[in-house]
Amino acid sequence: MTRYQTGFANQFESEALPGALPQGRNSPQRPAFGLYAEQISGTAFTVPRADNRRSWLYRMRPSAAHAAFTLMLDMREKTDAPPSPNRMRWAPMAMPDQPIDLLESIRPMLFNGDPHALTGAAFNTYACNRSMGARAFFNADAETVLVPEQGGLTLFTEMGRIDVEPLEIAVIPRGVKHRIELTGETARGFLVENFGAHFRLPELGPLGANGLANPRDFQTPVAWFEDRDEPFELIQKYGGAIWRTMLDHSPLDVVAWHGNCAPYKYDLRRFNTMGTISYDHPDPSIFTVLTSPSDTSGRANADFVIFPPRWMVGEDTFRPPWFHRNIMSEAMGVISGVYDAKADIAPGCISLHNCMAAHGPDVPSWRKASEAELAPHKINNTMAFMVETGLPWRVTARMMAEAEPDYDRVWDGFPKAVITG
Repeated sequence: MTRYQTGFANQFESEALPGALPQGRNSPQRPAFGLYAEQISGTAFTVPRADNRRSWLYRMRPSAAHAAFTLMLDMREKTDAPPSPNRMRWAPMAMPDQPIDLLESIRPMLFNGDPHALTGAAFNTYACNRSMGARAFFNADAETVLVPEQGGLTLFTEMGRIDVEPLEIAVIPRGVKHRIELTGETARGFLVENFGAHFRLPELGPLGANGLANPRDFQTPVAWFEDRDEPFELIQKYGGAIWRTMLDHSPLDVVAWHGNCAPYKYDLRRFNTMGTISYDHPDPSIFTVLTSPSDTSGRANADFVIFPPRWMVGEDTFRPPWFHRNIMSEAMGVISGVYDAKADIAPGCISLHNCMAAHGPDVPSWRKASEAELAPHKINNTMAFMVETGLPWRVTARMMAEAEPDYDRVWDGFPKAVITG
């Protein structure tokens, strides 16, 4: 059974072999077992202590021992077109009919900012049917959020193992090496890249001490290592391109570690949803699980927001998300069930509403909510998520061509208000 430590961004320590973790110092002259001390810094050395993310790793070989990386694939499926104001939607990604692992299957969809400038994000999907085998990967561009929609995954990371299934997420810090195995025959889901400040828990403000995602529900793995002397392909994403080198061993050979720059998982079903107990639907920010702040206070580089099962009790209230236009740009994916503001969006679907694009419920959802008897009721068997960002989303050239051609028709058929008197 996979073991975890609990808490968000705690100063963890873990060792797979007793005595492997140094005490009283980070880089002793001769670490135990002949291990090598190595620090991974997820933030600049001089950021405020509360924001600092770094871990010390004690490994069988230094990470520096590798040949030059060579360019393998340029994944920058960008477009020269300006950001589009049009609302867009995409069908679920088809399952592959040929063997392909998660890394090979990633389909870039949306992007903004610049990983070299440490700003922005990317929204991708994946659909795969085999494990990564003797191949490991790290993302030098971004912190990565894996959001399974179908099929479970086991992440073998430098800090330990993480099992993640639909309705859970896993977050892998920038630069942390890992490989991914499928727990079933196929897997499909979403992959979010955060180029900016690392994700953290949002401030609670007037909510007080409790609510939303609780720190104790985040799980970080305990130390585990892989002692494999065989050819291993090491792949990294850097500058939007894929680079590779070959090793003669598995790079997942960290025997002990301590710090707070580490992968973690979170069960979305544990989110403590806040909402109205009087009237009006609250802003979607009330459903924020994680936030990556920007240089402008209150305007996130990226927010990871969910729409989970919840009670609806507002009096004289249109209860689904209302019609709105937003300075933030929204990309949404459906994990399970039916989203309460769209009658025809299925699990695996993605929708895009960029800055100031007018959107809201479709006609059937509007009519149902407008005519409903307003007794308390619970929205069950649903989970959607949104990546909301202060930068407009741009669509890759491939996905611009694959967008649903008549998505705008979702809003056809609303009757004109009749003014009397």
